[in-house]
Amino acid sequence: MPTLNNQNTIINVIVTLENNQPIFSYTDENNHPRSGDVIVTENAQIFYQLVDQTDKGLKFVGAAFSTPFDGVIDQVQVVNNGNTLQLNDNDQVIGNTEFRLILSNSTAEFGSHLLLSPDPQVVNRPGQN
Repeated sequence: MPTLNNQNTIINVIVTLENNQPIFSYTDENNHPRSGDVIVTENAQIFYQLVDQTDKGLKFVGAAFSTPFDGVIDQVQVVNNGNTLQLNDNDQVIGNTEFRLILSNSTAEFGSHLLLSPDPQVVNRPGQN
């Protein structure tokens, strides 16, 4: 799990289909495989960048948190026309939070179904390097 020290990080979220089942994988900004999890030790922004290889017109619509009021993530924004999910983490709360990325599709044959990712997590460890 990569550690963030007062910086931004980009995680590519690659979605493919296998037998009509969505498969999620993650890479860093240099396309090296990684998990979707992040350890944060200082103020950071985490960008989940969608790489849709399904031909279903997927877009981010948000994130669903297991513990939404734990204060680990301070703000969630969908930006870049739904292609990026931005998490702002001021790293003020020690702990971890699990969540699922929520995506919708724009293809008429499937209506407005929502798709949930396997759950990545953010772990806050203020002051640790």
